[in-house]
Amino acid sequence: MVDRLANSEANSKRIAVVESCFGTAGQPLAIPGRVLIGEGVLTKLCRKKPKARQFFLFNDILVYGNIVIQKKKYNKQHIIPLESVTIDTVPDEGDLRNGWLIKTPTKSFAVYAATATEKSEWMNHIDKCVVDLLQKSGKAPTGEHAAVWVPDSEATVCMRCQKVKFTTVSRRHHCRKCGFVVCGPCSDKKYLLPSQSSKPVRVCEHCYVQLTSGGLAPRSDSISRPGLKFNSNNLSDDDEDDSSD
Repeated sequence: MVDRLANSEANSKRIAVVESCFGTAGQPLAIPGRVLIGEGVLTKLCRKKPKARQFFLFNDILVYGNIVIQKKKYNKQHIIPLESVTIDTVPDEGDLRNGWLIKTPTKSFAVYAATATEKSEWMNHIDKCVVDLLQKSGKAPTGEHAAVWVPDSEATVCMRCQKVKFTTVSRRHHCRKCGFVVCGPCSDKKYLLPSQSSKPVRVCEHCYVQLTSGGLAPRSDSISRPGLKFNSNNLSDDDEDDSSD
């Protein structure tokens, strides 16, 4: 189907519409061989709270942005190369249902569909695109991914020292290696994580020790987080969510 649509007029028109919806601030999306597979609204788990975002799945990239006017205008365009994507299902919890993780070396986050069927379709299509890309390129799947940030609401106290309570004075920070919500004293170190930034980024004391001792800090999806049922720059993201510490 992808090969059949690659150079079709219908596909070209669909991509042109997506480009126009992002306006001049968005990057051009039309390149030879690129096909728009599907689109839809997904709820993205952001730092502050879950937010609706418009997603577009192409055969080689995943694009999403803030919804300004549904079907007409989007902003803050993000483009994720599918070759670097790994996806994992997320167990249902409360109002957060039908979710999965989108993980890449530079950025990882959870999204939720409206129904189980929609979730299955999204995951199947993404997985198929990734497999096809890797087969064509001969590359191996990405072995490392950025941590999924724990939402602010999931931590009332520092997840490392378990002592400092967060207030308007004691701010929440995020370790870029493990994704934990930590206090200032527990995250006063910085370390260069080349896949995420060209400059040293904030890491917690635990990860800093692991990194500087030559060991590997635990991956974000392999750590037990109290009270969490899921494993959850372009460091900047939707509005202020990921641009702050």
